[in-house]
Amino acid sequence: MTVLVAPIVMIGMFWVVPTGLALLDGPRQPGWDALRRAWPYLAAPGALSLWLPRSTGAAALAAVYALATLALALQAPARLFLTRSPRPREAAVLTALAAPSVAGVALVAERAGHPLFGFELDILALTVPHFHFAGFAAALVAGLVCRASDGPAARCAALSVPAGTLLVLAGYFVDDWAELAGAVVLTAGMAAVAVLTLRERRELAADPLTRALLAVSALVLVVTMLLALSWALGEATGLPHLSLTWTAATHGLGNALGFAVCGLLARRRLRAAELPARPTATRPTTTPPPVHPRTEIPA
Repeated sequence: MTVLVAPIVMIGMFWVVPTGLALLDGPRQPGWDALRRAWPYLAAPGALSLWLPRSTGAAALAAVYALATLALALQAPARLFLTRSPRPREAAVLTALAAPSVAGVALVAERAGHPLFGFELDILALTVPHFHFAGFAAALVAGLVCRASDGPAARCAALSVPAGTLLVLAGYFVDDWAELAGAVVLTAGMAAVAVLTLRERRELAADPLTRALLAVSALVLVVTMLLALSWALGEATGLPHLSLTWTAATHGLGNALGFAVCGLLARRRLRAAELPARPTATRPTTTPPPVHPRTEIPA
């Protein structure tokens, strides 16, 4: 499973998180710009740890990235203090800022070979990509669609995606039925995100590539969330369902590449199209002073 999970996690570390952070607007809290600039350098040790055997050294490298994710999580209360906004969109953004810290802690424990809170190492390994994509990317996109359309569906998505993510996390500690409840709430929120993404495609996207990326993101999202719901239902009821490995290979891979990467790339293109075209610099022309006829002074 490492051969599949490690590259997906690296995409989350090096591209999804920094691309998503660049799409956020609003006040810039202290340390925000410095953290964004340093992010690739802080992610590099964590990425290296993915390819090493479980050991103290691998855990130490993972801890560097975990500290970066904790610093990002601390940006959430700082942003809340500056915005003082109770809007659903802000709830989604704050969840996105906090989600990678769960992945960072899980990465350290898994690389150390320590079954944190009794969770098996394979579960911890899958928690890392889950909270990069189903945590960070899903909540962030829910916040972005709420920015584009602040209607009831958008507000529902911006609230239910964070709520579903937290319920799934709580389900890890309670039982399979609690995790199923979280999966239902999260699937409902992501379904709303898919519908709103298709609306963005129709109303905002002008060029064919952006329209195609938004369509892929929305349609893949529906399929991957149904797979996740099927797995959670099977775990809770004993009904036949895909194994954990196949769920990671289908739901996980589709959610990472089809939904998150395509969706964020499309929104980066939409954001670039929103920026006013920079006026072309032209050399200022100066009008020479008028030439007056020479006046002779009589002797």
